[in-house]
Amino acid sequence: MSDATHDDLLAGFTAPQPYTMETVADAPRAPGVHVVLDGGVVIYVGRTRRGLRDRLRQHLNGNRDSSVLHDQVGQLLDTPDNAASAADIAGWLGRCKVRWEETDNPEGTKEALVLALKPRFNRHIPRPRRAAGGGE
Repeated sequence: MSDATHDDLLAGFTAPQPYTMETVADAPRAPGVHVVLDGGVVIYVGRTRRGLRDRLRQHLNGNRDSSVLHDQVGQLLDTPDNAASAADIAGWLGRCKVRWEETDNPEGTKEALVLALKPRFNRHIPRPRRAAGGGE
């Protein structure tokens, strides 16, 4: 995907910021979509109806049952003899960047971004929808 297309898809999002608790403290308590970037590549797209601040905090400080991102990064960092700790996971995410956008349609926005970007840490990539009456 070209950078121009990538930038177009994220045009309404905040500028990339370090994924830290300090940054998360400034996130809105509104519904929206967030993306996590590693080296400029979107590795995860998430959404929330409750509030971006709480969901972003949950990815950093949560547990593997409450956050797909937390679990996926944990699996990346796990070794045969040692499961990555929450601090290990937060440290890895801390070297990433985060962006977000407030929206009243977080589900639709997330689905469109996941289809276009195919982030490595999103477990489920939705199938493209066919137009109504589109035949096969």
